[in-house]
Amino acid sequence: MTRSLTPMLDRVAGPADLRGLSDPDLKTLADELRQEVVGAVSQTGGHLGSSLGVVELSVAIHAVFDTPRDKLVWDVGHQCYPHKILTGRRDRMGTLRQGGGISGFTKRSESEYDPFGAAHSSTSISAALGFTVGRDMGLPTGDAVAVIGDGSISAGMAYEALNNAGAEGRRMFVILNDNEMSIAPPVGAMSSYLSSLSDLSRKGPFGGLVAMAEGMEQLAPKPVREGARRAREMVTGLESRGTFFEELGFDYIGPIDGHDMGQLLSVLRAAKTRATGPVLIHCCTVKGKGYAPAEGSADKYHGVSKFDVGTGVQAKARANAPSYTGVFGDTLTDEAARDPRVVAITAAMPGGTGVDRMAKRFPGRVFDVGIAEQHGVTFAAGMAAAGLKPFCAIYSTFLQRGYDQVVHDVALQGLPVRFAIDRAGLVGADGATHAGAFDIGYLGALPGMTVMAAADEAELMHMVATAVAHDSGPIAFRYPRGNGTGVTLPERGEVLEIGKGRVIREGQGDVALLSLGTVLSDCEAAATMLEAEGLSATVADARFAKPLDMELIARLAQTHAAIITVEQGAEGGFGAMVLQAMAGEGLLDHGCKLRTVCLPDRFIDQASPAEMYRDAGVDAEGILSTVLRAFGRDRKIVDLASQRG
Repeated sequence: MTRSLTPMLDRVAGPADLRGLSDPDLKTLADELRQEVVGAVSQTGGHLGSSLGVVELSVAIHAVFDTPRDKLVWDVGHQCYPHKILTGRRDRMGTLRQGGGISGFTKRSESEYDPFGAAHSSTSISAALGFTVGRDMGLPTGDAVAVIGDGSISAGMAYEALNNAGAEGRRMFVILNDNEMSIAPPVGAMSSYLSSLSDLSRKGPFGGLVAMAEGMEQLAPKPVREGARRAREMVTGLESRGTFFEELGFDYIGPIDGHDMGQLLSVLRAAKTRATGPVLIHCCTVKGKGYAPAEGSADKYHGVSKFDVGTGVQAKARANAPSYTGVFGDTLTDEAARDPRVVAITAAMPGGTGVDRMAKRFPGRVFDVGIAEQHGVTFAAGMAAAGLKPFCAIYSTFLQRGYDQVVHDVALQGLPVRFAIDRAGLVGADGATHAGAFDIGYLGALPGMTVMAAADEAELMHMVATAVAHDSGPIAFRYPRGNGTGVTLPERGEVLEIGKGRVIREGQGDVALLSLGTVLSDCEAAATMLEAEGLSATVADARFAKPLDMELIARLAQTHAAIITVEQGAEGGFGAMVLQAMAGEGLLDHGCKLRTVCLPDRFIDQASPAEMYRDAGVDAEGILSTVLRAFGRDRKIVDLASQRG
C-alpha cells in the first residue's frame, strides 16, 4: 500500500477540520498544501505564483476565523487555489479553468466559502464593508476579512473603501498581502511606502528588537498603545502621527512574516479577540514561495500553462503565427520610432498589452500607471490635450472600469486618445469575468468615437497606423487574445480610409455576411458551407463599427436577399448599429432581411475560446444556422455537421 504524500491534508474535508489541529500540525498542513497546489496547477495551468504566496495565510485564516459564517473575500481571486482545496474542492482541482470545471477565481455559485465573486482587482474592501454592515444590521453573518495585494491596493477604489471603512469605524479585517510583485512589478508611491514600512523592521543593529517591540505595541490595548507611541516619540525626538492606514482610522499591525505560521496564528488570534473597529494587518509574503522555478522567474509564474513539476518547464504549443498582442507591440514601437509624439499608457499590464516592447526601446515614453484604469484614461486625455499621441493599451474587460473617463474626459472633449483594446471577445480559461464582450456597444454609443476591429494581424498593423494618423477625435481598435491567422505582414501598416469596409468574396445575391473583426474567417468558412446548401454568399469585412460604411451596406442591401451581421461582441453592438442605420435609411423597406449573429444575452462560462464561441453560436455553424433560418430552412446544425463529416 502506497503511503500518502499528504497525510495531514487528507484529514481535512473543510475548514472546521483545521480548527482541531495543533499549530505544528497546521504548519505541516501548509507544507503539504503547497505541494498539492503545485501538482494541481501543473496539470491544468493557471495562476500559480500568487497562490503559492498565500498558502500559510490561507491555512491561518481558515484556522482562526469561522468560515463560512465569517466572510473571507479574496481580492481578484487569482490566489484562491489553496483556499479552494481547503474548502471541499480538492477533488475537482483537476477541472480548474476548464469547461464545466471550477473557476480560477472565487465564484459565489461554486461554494458557500466564496461569499463574493471576483476577478477584477480592488473590490475586496468594499465588499467586506458591505458584509460588515449586513452583520451590524442583524443578518446572520460574522466577521468580514478582505485579503488584498499591494498591487490591488494601488487602485482608487481601494482608497475609497479604506476611507469609508475608517470613517464607519466598524469591526472588520483587511489583510494586506504585500509581496512586492503583481503581474508586473508594482509601481507608484503606495508601493514605495509599503516597501519602506517593510524595510523599517529590518534596518539597523536593533531592527529585530524594534520590530518585535512595535509588534507587541500594536497588539496592546489602545490606551497602552498610544502611551507607548508617545514615549517612543519623546525618546527618539521623532513626531510620528502613525501610518497612512492609522490616519484613515484603521488599527495597523505589521509588517509580519506571512510565511511564519506561528506569527500568523498569534497575530490573527489576537486581532480577532481584541478588535473593536477596522484593523489592517500588513503581511509580507513571497510570490511563488516554496517552488524554486516560480521564485526564480521574473513574473514568479503568475500565469502558467501545464508544466513539469521537476523542471518547471511549461508545455506551450508552438505558434504558427505571431500573437495579436506581439504584432501590436512591435507595430506601435515602429510607429513610435517615426513619430516622437507617440506615447503609451498601460494599467499594470505592460507585458499583457505588448507595450513592454516599446518600453525597451523608448522607456521614457511608456507609462505604467498601476491598477488605475480611470486615472490612466484621463492621464491619456491630458497627454492628448498637450499635443502628444497617446495609445491607451487596456484589455476590453478592464477598460470598463474607466468608462466614465472615456465619456467625460475623452469623448466629450473630442480628444484624440487612441484606445488599443486587447482581449476583445471571449478569452477562454479566465471565463466570463475577463470576456471582452461589451466594448463595441459602450464605445459605439459615444459621439465622435471611431471604432475599428482587426480581422487579422495585418489589419491590426493598418489600424495602428490609422490611429497614429487620426488626430480629429478618439479612436479605438479591438483585437483578440492569442495568435493571428498567419497572413503575410506588410513592412508597415497603411492608413485606412475612415469608415470604409472591403468585400472579401463576391456572391450572386442570396446573402451577404457582414463581418466585424476576427470572426471573418468563420464567415468565409460559412460561405463555403452555404454553397453546399445551394446559397451563394458575399463576404464583407466592415473594418469599422463606427462610422459605418453606409455605401457598402446600401449596396449589399440592394443586391442581396439578406444581410447577416457577425461580431464577437454582445447584443447592442455592431449588429444593432447596422440595424438602426439601415432602418433610418429605409434600407429595410423593400424586402431585404437582416439578421444578427452576436454573443447571446448571458455570460458564457469558461472553456476553450472555440468551445465558448460554439456555445454562443458565434462560429461558422452558428452563422450557417442563422442564414438557413432566415431562408426558412431551420435545419439542425448537428445533422449538417454529421453529413459533412
